[in-house]
Amino acid sequence: MTHKEGYVRIDTDHGIATIEFFHPASNSLPGAILTDLAKTINDIGLDDRVKVIILKSAGDKAFCAGASFDELVAISNEEQGKQFFSGFAQVINAMRKAHKLIIGRIHGKAVGGGVGLAAAVDYAIATEDASVKLSELAVGIGPFVVGPAVERKIGTSGFSQLAIDATEWRSAEWAKKHGLYAEIHNTIDEMDEAINSLAERLSHSSPEAMYQLKKIFWRGTENWDNLLMERAAISGRLVLSDFTRNAIAKFKAKPTKS
Repeated sequence: MTHKEGYVRIDTDHGIATIEFFHPASNSLPGAILTDLAKTINDIGLDDRVKVIILKSAGDKAFCAGASFDELVAISNEEQGKQFFSGFAQVINAMRKAHKLIIGRIHGKAVGGGVGLAAAVDYAIATEDASVKLSELAVGIGPFVVGPAVERKIGTSGFSQLAIDATEWRSAEWAKKHGLYAEIHNTIDEMDEAINSLAERLSHSSPEAMYQLKKIFWRGTENWDNLLMERAAISGRLVLSDFTRNAIAKFKAKPTKS
C-alpha cells in the first residue's frame, strides 16, 4: 500500500511476516498510513500461513516520530480530531488482538506514537540509538491513546516519568531497564541478527501455544476497544486549542534533526 508520501509493505517468508512502514518525515504517521498499518496487522494476524510478525520502519534514522504534525494542524473540529487519533487506537488494538507474537525492530528514536508502537509489540529489540520521548504534553495534548500500552509495559511510574518530562529523551538503556525493550544491541546488524534468530525459532514453535501465551500477556485489556477511542476523543478535543496550534507551529519552525 503506497501513498503519495510513505507506504506500508509486507513480506512473508517461511512463516515470518515482516511489516514495514515508511514516511519521509522521520517515519511519522499520517492517517492513511495508520489505517493501512491497522488493516495489515489485522489481516496478517489471522493468516494461518504466518507464525510470527516482525514490525519495522524503513531507513536508518528515526524509528517513528509519532503523529503527523501536518495532519494535526489541519484538524478543524473535534470529530476530525477523534478520527485522526483513533488511527493510533486501531493500530494498537490490531497488535493486541493479533493471533501472532509481534517482534518490534526499533532501530532509532521513537517519539509519541512511536513509543506506543514499541510498547504494543510483544518483544522489542532495539539499538543503543533507540532513545524514547513522549512529547505530547509539550504541545498541549498528552499521550492519552498510547498511554495504556506504555503503562502496561513499563508501569505507572515509568509512564508518568515519560509523560511529565515531555521534552527530554530517555536512553535505550533506560527503556530496557523499565521493560520497554527486551534487548538492545550496539549496531543495526547485531539487532537484525537477534531479530532474525528469534523469528526463526518462533516460526517453528506451536502456533496455538504462542496464541494462548499472547492472550495471557494481554489479559486485562479487553476494554481497550472502547478505552482507546475515549482517549482519542480527549486528544481530538485538545488538539484544537490555541496552545497546541501555537506549540506545533513553533516546533515545525525549528530546524529538522535526525
